Amino acid sequence: MFDKLKLIKRQYEQLLERMQQPESYSDAALYAKLDKEARELAPLSETYCAYEKACADMESALMLADDPEMKELAQEEYASARAERERLEQELKILLLPRDPNDGKNVIMEIRGGVGGEEGMLFAYDLYRMYSMYAERRGWKVEIANINETELGGIKEISLVIEGEGAYSRLKFEAGGHRVQRVPVTESGGRIHTSAATVAVMPEIGEVEFRLDPNDLKIDTYRSSGAGGQHVNKTESAIRITHLPTGMVVECQDERSQYKNKDRAMQILRSRLYEAEKEKQDAAVAAERKTQIGSGDRSDRVRTYNFPQNRVTDHRLSGDNRNFNISSIINGDLDGLIDALVTQDQAERLRAQTET
Repeated sequence: MFDKLKLIKRQYEQLLERMQQPESYSDAALYAKLDKEARELAPLSETYCAYEKACADMESALMLADDPEMKELAQEEYASARAERERLEQELKILLLPRDPNDGKNVIMEIRGGVGGEEGMLFAYDLYRMYSMYAERRGWKVEIANINETELGGIKEISLVIEGEGAYSRLKFEAGGHRVQRVPVTESGGRIHTSAATVAVMPEIGEVEFRLDPNDLKIDTYRSSGAGGQHVNKTESAIRITHLPTGMVVECQDERSQYKNKDRAMQILRSRLYEAEKEKQDAAVAAERKTQIGSGDRSDRVRTYNFPQNRVTDHRLSGDNRNFNISSIINGDLDGLIDALVTQDQAERLRAQTET
């Protein structure tokens, strides 16, 4: 492990040196490439430097321990440096875990109302609002590719493109069934109902990564049925693409330009097909998670939003770490919850690596 870390540290230093050269400054593409590589190596290199310092502090404390007058102070400094070294060693193990190659990609997110009728669709809107607010907190860009709304303001289904650094690495944990327990606005008797919505999260896949055969596609145009004023009644700008081999259908009607809608629909279709192919190839993972969004049934869930008890429970976490304040979560403050899921994922992968 430490031989690898020394090599990474040297690579990082060489990248920084190259970035200081005049030829790098004058070539914007080269500088951007070097900067990206350096930012990827920075956490490992900087943590390893801190680890080396903790080791050096331990050595210094041992030397001081020979002096009777400094012995007590030396023991305290040694204990402190040793604890820091152990903490940093654990952090380095986590940083060295294989990185998900999709973590740096943008996200295609699809939210659908599940069981519960109109209340399930109102909950789907709440999830859309929650993720939009979270994206705003993170400085990410959100674009609606397609939306099918209800008269009461709910969402039957919505497709979003979320663009920003680290979007997939954070949002991939949101995939699955989400359950809500509350008194619906449509309920006059004040009874608590249980409804559900499903969330699918896919990395945005480029044309180079996954090519579509034009002969496999049926492309239709139609008039948008959503908001947009008089314009949508005059032009057939909305696009529907059917992937003939699988029967998969993607619609996009948010952009006024037919070409932009087509590009966006192709992006979503590529991401869906890529995700399906990835699940086929990785039978072990597919068997464990079955499918990302499940059936939308009340019992098929990753998280429960309990409004009467002001609590969100993530069923993948355990103990006190699984419950969160609902008002914070529903208003887009998801970092604490996602951090807990990231930490658990890292612990599980470390354990699997150790067993291997």
